[in-house]
Amino acid sequence: MTRYFTEAGSVDTVNARMGTEIDPRLAEIMSNLVTHLHAFAKEVQLTQEEWDVAIDFLTRTGQISSAERQEFILLSDVLGLSMLVDAINNRRPAGATENTVLGPFHVEGAPIRQMGDNISLDGKGESCRYEGRVLDLDGRPVEGACVDVWSDNAEGFYDVQQPDVQPKWNNRGRFITGEDGRYFFRGIKPTSYPIPDDGPVGRLLGHLGRHPNRPAHMHFLITASGHQKLVTHTFVGDDAYLESDTVFGVKESLVAPFERVESGDTQWRSPLDFVLVPN
Repeated sequence: MTRYFTEAGSVDTVNARMGTEIDPRLAEIMSNLVTHLHAFAKEVQLTQEEWDVAIDFLTRTGQISSAERQEFILLSDVLGLSMLVDAINNRRPAGATENTVLGPFHVEGAPIRQMGDNISLDGKGESCRYEGRVLDLDGRPVEGACVDVWSDNAEGFYDVQQPDVQPKWNNRGRFITGEDGRYFFRGIKPTSYPIPDDGPVGRLLGHLGRHPNRPAHMHFLITASGHQKLVTHTFVGDDAYLESDTVFGVKESLVAPFERVESGDTQWRSPLDFVLVPN
């Protein structure tokens, strides 16, 4: 192996510079990263001008990022990498509810509400009753599970996106299951919405001929003693963007029933059970 850089021997030369006493996992990740990056550049015969564009894109992605907006996470999302990492780390047995991405709008410490409470505080949108059970793999109810839920409002915005417009904790809440494992609360039938597309990632989507929209969904984060954490959504089954979710978050098993209610305290009903995996 040559000590000097050549096109043919680029991977071996770069990886040979790593120290021998570094963290083994870091060595594995970085050597594979170099291998695949160099293979990519060779396969597409990357030009200097194209690499300059890429550097500028990454620079602008970093410059627009802040504590409130993480453009690199958005980039990971639209490339499907966030969903792939999630899938690798959340393989579940048959019968268990599938995971999907957390998304950028979860807020810790939402109010603990009573079963049946209405989380829609602005009174906008089509009302919906969410109900079901939290179960273990054997079908037994899970008592004491915390069902943390959040959604956008009728106009497609989360409360944290409009702090001067929406009430604090609008369309958010936590519910604790009893011995029957049941949960039920009132919210709204969610609506589809675009991810923030006014930055470099949004412009990239435009160049790729892709839209920025997510299908309508309700977020669920369920935790219970002795069970793995479940981060998931339920999706509205007639949404136009189900098969083209810009962050690839839809799984067929998560498309939930949304049934029109003819007479009742809500306009819609969405029943779904969640099945947790033991630790």
